Amino acid sequence: MDEQKHNNEEEITELKPASKYIKMKPFVFLLSIFALVVATAAVTMIALTWGDEKVVNVNPVNQKERSEFSKLYLAYDKLEEEYYKEVDEEAVINGAINGMIDALEDPYSDYMNQDEASQFNENISSSFQGIGAEIQERDGVINIVSPIKNSPAEKAGLMPNDKIMAVDGKDIKGYSASEAVLLIRGNKGTEVTLSIQRGTNALMEVTIVRDDIPIETVYAEMLDDQVAHIIISSFSTNTYEELLTAIDSMEKEGMKALVLDVRQNPGGLLSSAIDISNLFVEEGKNLLQIEIQNNKEVTVATPGTRVDVPVTLIIDEGSASASEILAGALSESANVPLVGLNSFGKGTVQTVNDLPDGSNIKITTAKWLTPDGNWIHDVGILPDHVVEYPSYAMLPPLDTTVTLKTNQSSEAVKTAEEMLQAVGYDVGVVDGNFDEQMNTAVKKFQSDNKLVVSGDIDGETSFQLMDKLRAKILEEDPQLLKAQEIAKDLLDK
Repeated sequence: MDEQKHNNEEEITELKPASKYIKMKPFVFLLSIFALVVATAAVTMIALTWGDEKVVNVNPVNQKERSEFSKLYLAYDKLEEEYYKEVDEEAVINGAINGMIDALEDPYSDYMNQDEASQFNENISSSFQGIGAEIQERDGVINIVSPIKNSPAEKAGLMPNDKIMAVDGKDIKGYSASEAVLLIRGNKGTEVTLSIQRGTNALMEVTIVRDDIPIETVYAEMLDDQVAHIIISSFSTNTYEELLTAIDSMEKEGMKALVLDVRQNPGGLLSSAIDISNLFVEEGKNLLQIEIQNNKEVTVATPGTRVDVPVTLIIDEGSASASEILAGALSESANVPLVGLNSFGKGTVQTVNDLPDGSNIKITTAKWLTPDGNWIHDVGILPDHVVEYPSYAMLPPLDTTVTLKTNQSSEAVKTAEEMLQAVGYDVGVVDGNFDEQMNTAVKKFQSDNKLVVSGDIDGETSFQLMDKLRAKILEEDPQLLKAQEIAKDLLDK
């Protein structure tokens, strides 16, 4: 949640080392961001930082001379003097900082204490241990932006827009994304149980075994008619080079057209998004705009390698931040058709500043706009060709710790009926009643998949059924099929 990245963010997060001053650099930061990322060795989320140069003195002694802080210090002194128990100084100071950030009512600005900041900084490694999903706090509720491809979260059936109401029985309403990460992440092989709300359905318990989550971000395959399909799962330090390698591999296999796929991609590094956009946009055309206090700076495509085959791009509601930068650039500056569903809608940018004790503050500093100057925040990008997921793709996962049996009636039974029907088994009327016909269908499914034939849906049967459904979704992917069809039409023109 972020698990890997605390928030689904369309930003590059600049992590500034502790010093006497915190400075926010002007637009030259955009051009030097990659070098800055390497130098700081602390970036995992996208954040953009530009604007008029500002200097904020962070020396605690000098801060006391500022009149606007007089009430804060008075309140702190009163607590120390009069509170009936000993005051935990660190907790009170952290609370004060959190209060200031919360008062902004901005879900993308955040304070991370030492533990949270440490988790954040670990994300620059090539892998981490957890469940593999991106989260965001909205109105006091932790929402899943998207599971990471091939992660435990994806295999457990978690989906974009699922709400995490509790972790291991602990109610997390009101938690920040950073606080939720500390509960959800953990060592490989350990379990975490999430209470999930999907739409208006009842809460469901999903137990997930944590694992190593490798940061592999590009996956390529050749479809029919020499149309390549390349998935970009996030925008990290190595994504551009991974993509070049994938394109080279597809070209060697005879690629004639390309379907790029950023579905459920929550974003990543701005430098990566710009480099990748540059592969498809003609030199000199706009890639994006940055706006700070009504002042706009435009980033344009530069000389370099170009992909010269017809391209389509697939997006969905889990495509956020850097994914939307890419979608905006390709749509508005390269006339690349977009297929799928409306994207997430993240159009603000953040910077992260390290504090002397190892904590940090992430603050929204600017907007980003599409090449034509459109602000997609909270709106997203509407594809040229809207293609919905099939209804069975939106089914909640089965609870593998619960056994469903004949004569039971429940929403879980109805979900199992719909899954079995989707993968080709006759369950009769889908009504949530585990009747004899359902029992017969379950037995046939168990026999076909070399499971113990009991007629009950136990843990192993639930896992196999969800795996079969996942495979069907991949094989009969209507968005991919539409994007492939459009790519072939472009090739024929």
